[in-house]
Amino acid sequence: MKTLIKNATLVNEGSEQVADLLIENAHIERIAPVISNVHAHREIDAEGLYLLPGIIDDQVHFRQPGLTHKATIYSEAKAAVAGGVTSFMEMPNTLPPATTLQRLEEKFLIAQTTSLANYSFYLGAAKDNLEEIKRMDPQRVAGLKIFMGSSTGQLVVDDDAALERIFQYCPTLIATHCETDALIQQQEAFYRQQYGDAIPIRLHADIRNADQCKRCTEKAIDLARRFGSRLHVLHVTTADECPLFEAHPRLEEKQITAEVCVHHLLFCADDYERLGPLIKCNPAIKDARHRQALWDALAENRLDVIATDHAPHTWQEKMATTAEGKPDYFRIPSGLPLVQHGLNIMLHFFHQGKLNLASIVEKMCHAPARLFQIYRRGFLREGFFADLILVDLHHEWLVSKDNLYYQCGWSPLEGMTFRGRVTHTFVNGRLVYQNGVFDESCNGMRLLFDRN
Repeated sequence: MKTLIKNATLVNEGSEQVADLLIENAHIERIAPVISNVHAHREIDAEGLYLLPGIIDDQVHFRQPGLTHKATIYSEAKAAVAGGVTSFMEMPNTLPPATTLQRLEEKFLIAQTTSLANYSFYLGAAKDNLEEIKRMDPQRVAGLKIFMGSSTGQLVVDDDAALERIFQYCPTLIATHCETDALIQQQEAFYRQQYGDAIPIRLHADIRNADQCKRCTEKAIDLARRFGSRLHVLHVTTADECPLFEAHPRLEEKQITAEVCVHHLLFCADDYERLGPLIKCNPAIKDARHRQALWDALAENRLDVIATDHAPHTWQEKMATTAEGKPDYFRIPSGLPLVQHGLNIMLHFFHQGKLNLASIVEKMCHAPARLFQIYRRGFLREGFFADLILVDLHHEWLVSKDNLYYQCGWSPLEGMTFRGRVTHTFVNGRLVYQNGVFDESCNGMRLLFDRN
């Protein structure tokens, strides 16, 4: 089956050009200024639209198995493709946690039959699953996830000996959540003495503060350097951490890489007064000084990837209160739904002049593909999988419950007007989303990784 996209403005590998693109079956067959005399099953005149590679989100939580009252792989992958995400890598903190290869393959089977987007999953590190880690296939699994400080769920490895063994023997990329559990618990105890369970949400940034983030990130970097591990530090949030990463334009030459998430670029501590529990997340959203430092580090290529850390919870969970009717800090879970709106947030900054389209494509499409060595995805290149999105940069729309696809049914962005929207999403050459209409007749594919 052939699809011909005509007159689009292609944004790819640092440049923009008006061109035609021909899809044949699952792949990009040809890119040229003009493609004619082709019998295509579908032709799209994309004049005035921008054609981008599909977004690759390297950090999402789709909650299946065990937490399907919050979300499922089906529901969140559907939200993903509506937002231009054609491939995702999902986290292991489900119930049961994905700490064995058998459990990991069970998640792949769910995705194979329910996910509109392409997919991969991380194996979760535990103190006692080193043999499972050693048996990982680097070409078929996104990587290993280590919670070095507790987040949602019970996955945490804070034992030094266990961490050293994992960094020494892990055969593939290690992705870390860097927070220091003992310091967090000290801060929680301090504020609990003052407020009981009703700790104000604004103090979340003091409980999970910059110092303990930096200490844990320094520890992860030290381990990676000692054992020659390939380390990827997830959701960096502080000015203190940014100088720890190399400002190097060639991603392939980095042993240690880092990610920043859209909500840490958008929100700051001032927003707790307005949004409170809705933006409680781990690591915490911090003050404006840290947010500016993240923007500076992104421009310097110290931060390599922009992701969402999509982490939905039900409205009822987010609104948990104490017996006195105040927000219950300890019962309100951390995380917010974002996978449908990550690109919109970055287009919001594009229209403000904070970064250009080429930079958005680099950090959300090209860099994840390079960093994870994903096989033939993340670029508009002949012979690559046809994971593509068409974007209308000028269409204005209001985020409301009526246009959310998250199973949880809410967003901290409700009431915000965005300029720019995804009009078409192609996954492996199939048009799976077009202006609010989904084609669910074909599912995404398992991501493969070109790692030696």
